[in-house]
Amino acid sequence: MPSRRSAQVSRANVVSSRLIALAIGLLLVCGAFALGFLARGNQVLLDHFGFGSGITNDAINPGLTVSGSTYDSLSARVAEVQGVLAHDSLDEFDLEDATTKVLSATTEAVADPYVRYYDPDHYAAYLKDVSGSYADVGVLFAEFHDQAYAVDVFPGSQAEAKGVLPGDFVVAIDGDRGNNGTWTQAEVVKAVSREEGESVVITWRRPATLDSQGGSEYTVTLECASSSQANVTSAMHGQVGYVKLSQITQNADELVSNAINDLASQGAAALVFDLRDNPGGYLTQAIEVSSLFVRSGVIVEIQTKDALATRNATGRVMTELPMVVLVNESTSGGAEVIAGALQDNKRASLMGRKTMGKGSVQSISELSWGGALRYTSAFYKTPLGYDINNVGISPDVEVAMPEGDPEDTQLTLAIEAAQALVPAQE
Repeated sequence: MPSRRSAQVSRANVVSSRLIALAIGLLLVCGAFALGFLARGNQVLLDHFGFGSGITNDAINPGLTVSGSTYDSLSARVAEVQGVLAHDSLDEFDLEDATTKVLSATTEAVADPYVRYYDPDHYAAYLKDVSGSYADVGVLFAEFHDQAYAVDVFPGSQAEAKGVLPGDFVVAIDGDRGNNGTWTQAEVVKAVSREEGESVVITWRRPATLDSQGGSEYTVTLECASSSQANVTSAMHGQVGYVKLSQITQNADELVSNAINDLASQGAAALVFDLRDNPGGYLTQAIEVSSLFVRSGVIVEIQTKDALATRNATGRVMTELPMVVLVNESTSGGAEVIAGALQDNKRASLMGRKTMGKGSVQSISELSWGGALRYTSAFYKTPLGYDINNVGISPDVEVAMPEGDPEDTQLTLAIEAAQALVPAQE
């Protein structure tokens, strides 16, 4: 019996010892945790024990001083990184180079295909005034997915002689592949507008189709010469008057009005209005040109971030002759506004191919350090509210253009359709 009692006491003592050890261990863990909690952020205490801080303090962290939190502000995150580098990094960065790379990467993350950052040098070139008597290379440029291409090559121009074809995209000008690696229509027009006799070296890319990637590249040197290519041409085909508007310039309404009057004096009883390969231009002029044919009503709707606005016909109608409008895949921007206005107001029937679908407005905001940001600020809609951007305008009568067609089948059929609209004489 005594031995059994001794064994029980011994086991009880072992259990008690283990419980005491466990309790002491827990107290040590809790004490260490409490000490760590108190020491966190206490740099003096950390330095005493030989632990350096890996946290940049508020005084040298500009990420805590810019507007917004690093949880939801890009500028705060960039500023915080800049502060850490400025305080602790052994290297420096070039401010201009870093600005271009950071902002270019930012714009690439935006869904807007037309957003673009211009560094100060490229923006200065963009601001070049080409309203004076500059020469050009004999090419009418348009834009597809933010890239400039030749929509027309003028007959007899040096560009035609050097083998430049409609549909060729601009890759580089004088070795410069452009801001962000591409050239827009506006940038190209300014870059190749030079004094007569000056040369420009252009690298082109020739894709299989307008929307295909790849294609062979070639480089030509073109001498700038004064261009006499007419923006508006007209002719009579029987009783049908034909008017072609190549682009929507600042005086497009005046030129089209003069052509209509001239054709009317020749006895035109119907019209064919050709907007094929028209890259667009000034919205105000698109409204003015539309108003030459539409007596009243909405010409275009403009959707901005905050509101939907409408622009109405000016009341300056020039003719009520029946008409057919020709469009194709390169009818773009303001030219699509005209086509949509004439179609929705039932003023004309459209014939040809579906238009490009470039129904957006780009704005440019200058930045304080000399650069600039271009972005989409509005979308065009037809008078009935149909989207133009990324959709295009479908013709009432679809007519394909056979490749290498010397007869211009689309024009022939449009003239026949317009002739059929001429009232029969009694």
